[in-house]
Amino acid sequence: MAQNKVVVQYVDGTLVKGETRDFSPNKDTFHMQQQDNEILTIHMEKLKAVFFVKDYEGNKDYNETYEDIIAGGGKKIRVKFSDGETMIGYAQVFMPKRIGFFIIPADKESNNERIFILNSATESVKFL
Repeated sequence: MAQNKVVVQYVDGTLVKGETRDFSPNKDTFHMQQQDNEILTIHMEKLKAVFFVKDYEGNKDYNETYEDIIAGGGKKIRVKFSDGETMIGYAQVFMPKRIGFFIIPADKESNNERIFILNSATESVKFL
């Protein structure tokens, strides 16, 4: 199974960076190997989102525009998190009774390849 570079964001704002081979949107936990090789068990109910990233640093000065069209990405969606942050992307599926859902950012220059958003961390989800 391929390793994915991820940045995990907890609902308290804590960020943890590492790689995972066993992430599944249908499981309550997954494992992440941090950059110092420590293995963590990540509990989904404590998370805001899991960011599948191109690299760990990104560009902190880059402001995403969310105006790109992602062919085959699904429906455009706006997610407002409970902490006030808003993201816009494309979702193939959104089921509010499931633990979460994936979006692909509507900005092709984003450092995020895809994001798994936990429904429990959202205030609202709206199709655009």
